[in-house]
Amino acid sequence: MKKRIDVIANEESYNNLSSLKDIEQLNKTVRVYRDTIRMSIKRTDVQARLIALLEVLKRHSCKQIGVSYMCKNTIADKLEVSYKTVQRLMKKLEDLGMIRQVPMKRKKDMMQTANAIIIQPAEDEMSYKPHVKESKKCPAIKTTTSFLKQNIKNNKRKAAAHFFHVDNSQENSLKNANFVAHWVPDVFSNLVGSFYEKAETIQEFWKVIKQCNKVIDYSTNKRAFTGKQELEIGTKSFKEFAMKVKSGVNMHKGPFAYFNGIVNKIMNDLYFDTDFMDNH
Repeated sequence: MKKRIDVIANEESYNNLSSLKDIEQLNKTVRVYRDTIRMSIKRTDVQARLIALLEVLKRHSCKQIGVSYMCKNTIADKLEVSYKTVQRLMKKLEDLGMIRQVPMKRKKDMMQTANAIIIQPAEDEMSYKPHVKESKKCPAIKTTTSFLKQNIKNNKRKAAAHFFHVDNSQENSLKNANFVAHWVPDVFSNLVGSFYEKAETIQEFWKVIKQCNKVIDYSTNKRAFTGKQELEIGTKSFKEFAMKVKSGVNMHKGPFAYFNGIVNKIMNDLYFDTDFMDNH
C-alpha cells in the first residue's frame, strides 16, 4: 500500500525541510562527503558520479539551504546518465546518510511531484545545530499547515529584524561560497570538480578551452567549433589531462599550460576530421 503524501511542494515546506544553517555549512558538508566517498567507495567511476551528483544537488540547494527539488530526469540530463543510474546513485547517497528524500505533492491537483532532496548535515558539522532526536517516521511527513505557517511568520520577523542590519556571518558565507560560474557547462564542471575543489580552478580550465577555440570568421564571429563540439573536446581533453597527471608527468609550465597543449592538439586533429565536423 502506498503511503499518504502530506507535504505540499511550496516554499514554506522547503524552508522547513532545510537542515543546514547557511551556505558555508553547505559547502563544508559537501567537502566532508566528497572525502568520505573517496575513502569508502573503491570504484573511481562510481566515486566520480556520486561526487558529481552531490555537486549538482549543492548548486541547486541555495535558495532553501540544502534542499533541492529537481526531478530525476533533469538530474540525469545534467549528469548525462540514465534515469535508472540517477536512482541508483540517489539510493547510494541515502544509504551513506548524506541525503534523504521526502515525497511531495502539488497544491493545484494534490498529485505527486518531484521529491524534495535534502542534504543532511555531516557529523563533523553537527555543531551548527542542536541535536534533535530522530523519530522513526520522517519529520517532514508530520509537518502540519499550522506549523509551516508559524515557521514562515518567524522567518519574516527575522528578515524584518535584519532589514537594516547586515549579518556579518551571512556576508562572510557569501564571500566564501564556492560556486562555479554559470557559463561553465555542468558536465565539464562536474568532471573537473571530481579532481579540483576550487571554483576558480574549474573556471580556468574551461577558459583554456574557450581561448583555444579560435574565431575563423570575424564578420560573423564564428568559431572553429560549436558549443556542443567545444564541450566534447573539453571533456576528452580533461580526461587525457587527468591520465597524464596520474602517470606523474612533469608539467614544467604548470597545469593550465599543459592542458592548453592537449586541447590545441585535439582541436587541430578534429578540425580536419570530416566525420566529427559533419556529425555535430
